[in-house]
Amino acid sequence: MFVKALRVGLGQLIVLGDALSRPRPQKRSAQGQAQVEAEAARLSLYQLHACPFCVKTRRAAHRLNVPLTLRDVKRDPQARQELQAGGGKIKSPCLRIDDAKGTRWMYESKDIIAYLDQRFGQIA
Repeated sequence: MFVKALRVGLGQLIVLGDALSRPRPQKRSAQGQAQVEAEAARLSLYQLHACPFCVKTRRAAHRLNVPLTLRDVKRDPQARQELQAGGGKIKSPCLRIDDAKGTRWMYESKDIIAYLDQRFGQIA
């Protein structure tokens, strides 16, 4: 019971710290931002609200001004089932990428952030 309360409390502190220190979003031309939004429409981030690795991933998406669809695997049973069926395991964060190659599932915050940087970082 104590451990759960401690974990929830720490999670809320992490979320508060994120809200207070969130980086400024990247500025782009209207055309560049429209391109980012069109490409981001095919991405979904399966995540937990107070998970430190999910917060880190959401901060990177915010910094890059990439509007990801967020799916909470704790509060949304359908998202949890999709993650299990598609990705093969319930682990967050996980980025679902739907493109011409089909659907891919990317785990690990560092890999997701590197992917977002590579795909969206240079769009002006």
